[in-house]
Amino acid sequence: MNSPSPLIFDPLIRTALAEDLGRAGDITTDAIVLSSARVAAAVVARKDGRMSGGAVATRVFEMLDPSLEFEAAIADGDDFREGVELLRLRGPARAVLTGERTALNLLGHLCGVATLTRAFVEAVKGTGAVVVCTRKTTAGLRALEKYAVRCGGGSNHRFGLDDAVLIKDNHIAVAGSVAAAVGAARGAVGHLVKVELEVDSLAQLEEGLVAGVDALLLDNMEPDTLREAVMMVGGRCITEASGGIDLTTVAAVAATGVDLISIGALTHSAPWLDVGLEIGS
Repeated sequence: MNSPSPLIFDPLIRTALAEDLGRAGDITTDAIVLSSARVAAAVVARKDGRMSGGAVATRVFEMLDPSLEFEAAIADGDDFREGVELLRLRGPARAVLTGERTALNLLGHLCGVATLTRAFVEAVKGTGAVVVCTRKTTAGLRALEKYAVRCGGGSNHRFGLDDAVLIKDNHIAVAGSVAAAVGAARGAVGHLVKVELEVDSLAQLEEGLVAGVDALLLDNMEPDTLREAVMMVGGRCITEASGGIDLTTVAAVAATGVDLISIGALTHSAPWLDVGLEIGS
């Protein structure tokens, strides 16, 4: 997996470190640990999971002291078992101790997103449906959380309001009709921008097909209705199921023949995966 550029996550890490270091820095470490002290340490998994965020965790320590040396023991996108070393580092002890919490916070969260995504991807295996994330992300972490989804085997929906058109119910309410909303959108964007329409009924779906959208988001539909919707579309555009889908229901949704299944829980409800730093490894 190709990690996002540091240009994306460096500002986030600087903010996180500034929040932790406050006005006086790491007063505990600075009082106890000599500036000349050096250590070998490892970041260890305390649960099974899927790796994501190795370069981000490394960058935390690197910002504190560029002389630290690193070895990625597990690559992003790979599975690991409890007790395995994910990352090894060697160098100034102060930087290791000061960066520990920030690095583990980010790594644990991203591994958690990747691990939950893996579970959803496994649940729909063999159906042809693709699991995708949404914009329900943590402020400032969107690029990293969407990267973690890819590490888990999922795909990304739009990154923001600027890279695709998604016409939702409130847009239709303001525009007055599906046809008016789709027509206005088509008239305002370039030929490379896709237009997706959210529908909550088969009647709206038919309106969307007449309007000529590129994708239909089938919102909060039961499997039987989704199956009928897929038949109505007949391959004329992409179909995407969304709305409250979890690990107990995703397989049934996938079996309806939809192309995509968008799941906000991948990013907004992923459990933090327990990782720890051990000195002396």
